[in-house]
Amino acid sequence: MGKVTGFLEIDRVEPASLAPAERIKFYKEFTLDLSETQMREQGARCMDCGIPFCQTGCPVNNIIPDWNDLVYRGKWRQAIDTLHSTNNFPEFTGRVCPAPCEAACTLNINSRPVTIKNIEHAIIDHAWEQGWVTPQVPAHKTGKRVAVIGSGPSGLAASQQLARAGHAVVLFEKNDRIGGLLRYGIPDFKMEKHLIDRRVAQMQAEGVEFRTNQHVGVDVDAQTLLAEFDAVVLSGGSEHPRDLPVPGRELDGVHFAMNFLPQQNKRVAGDEVPGQLSAKGKHVVVIGGGDTGSDCVGTSIRQGALSVTQFEVMPRPPEQENKELTWPNWPMKLRTSSSQEEGCERDWSVVTKAFVGKDGKIAKLRANRVDWSRDAVSGQMKMNDVAGSEFEIPAELVLLAMGYLHPRHEGLLQQLGVKLDGRGNVAADTEVYQTSQAKVFSAGDMRRGQSLVVWAIREGRQCARAVDEFLMGSSSLPR
Repeated sequence: MGKVTGFLEIDRVEPASLAPAERIKFYKEFTLDLSETQMREQGARCMDCGIPFCQTGCPVNNIIPDWNDLVYRGKWRQAIDTLHSTNNFPEFTGRVCPAPCEAACTLNINSRPVTIKNIEHAIIDHAWEQGWVTPQVPAHKTGKRVAVIGSGPSGLAASQQLARAGHAVVLFEKNDRIGGLLRYGIPDFKMEKHLIDRRVAQMQAEGVEFRTNQHVGVDVDAQTLLAEFDAVVLSGGSEHPRDLPVPGRELDGVHFAMNFLPQQNKRVAGDEVPGQLSAKGKHVVVIGGGDTGSDCVGTSIRQGALSVTQFEVMPRPPEQENKELTWPNWPMKLRTSSSQEEGCERDWSVVTKAFVGKDGKIAKLRANRVDWSRDAVSGQMKMNDVAGSEFEIPAELVLLAMGYLHPRHEGLLQQLGVKLDGRGNVAADTEVYQTSQAKVFSAGDMRRGQSLVVWAIREGRQCARAVDEFLMGSSSLPR
């Protein structure tokens, strides 16, 4: 794969970005792509390693060494065909996936891994530019109808695969635009939304019918869908957020992240958003150190926040992982997002104790530091307050980004009567993706809990094959 001695001769090179002072002025993507020659050189770094752990590190099992080699050899058309064979939407994953494949790269054992994510990004962008991404209309129709509920990456992947198998697919979305969290969770500066729109156009040409502003379980009866369709796929999100029930939680100015982020995405799309939550001129505190918290940071900075502080309850991770212990698994180490680079104060091992208000509005946040230790009996990590570590900071907008517990149970899931697992997600395995109701299947965050875009695409593809087998007795769709 690649050039035999490429990994010895060529250094890892990543695309540059506009400087923070420049990019915070707008909401568009800000990375500067490498040239075609540079991308071919990066593809040349892929080793003939024998066992490509990158493929098992990738949830969709992308055939990474093959398309690295094809890029190195300038065979871009074959590269996109290989990439599309496992991933319906590489322009999404090439932008927002954290790249577990690179952590698993054999070269990562004692050097810097191949720039797999950037090569993927380059392949699909080049393919769109060349007009190689076209509708794949099925030669024959099966006469079967499938309803897909939720248009995030799992729903989109399932819908596209089922349509290509010849089924009539109707995708229901409660919001006014297609995309789920891709549309209204991920900021435009990480992924611009025209990328979704052109995929929607492709899928419409392939036969998928999109119905927006259709909230199944609220203004569309779920049982009616069961009667009208031969199968139903539940591909909604994990939308029940983890709350922070401390004194002052009711104060004006304390909001869930997903009450904040979608509003700015709507504004970028040209919508009017009456009463929009804004960080302009405010001291902002983001509680939660993950991707959603990072998105809140970047959005707050662009809105003109006076300051942005991000708290994480867990200890500060090490600067570098111990590769002898972690490789090829995803390591716990300190990572700094592009948003955090733009002017965010970060602090770890901090727990919020109270929100302090004035005239009904949040004014300060009261917190203290914690130590983590392993319980001698259970072996679990336990959090203990550090005596005398209490402190307060100004806070005029607090954004809760502490993750999600499970999908919302009221409405859709209650109407269908599907069983839930111990965590409150829809109960279904990863072989047949079938719920306790024979005609109902589930994939993505609604089934597995909050996760990555790439996992959602994998589950959508595998669920589509399971539905196709259920309807037709066998399937030629890939898993």
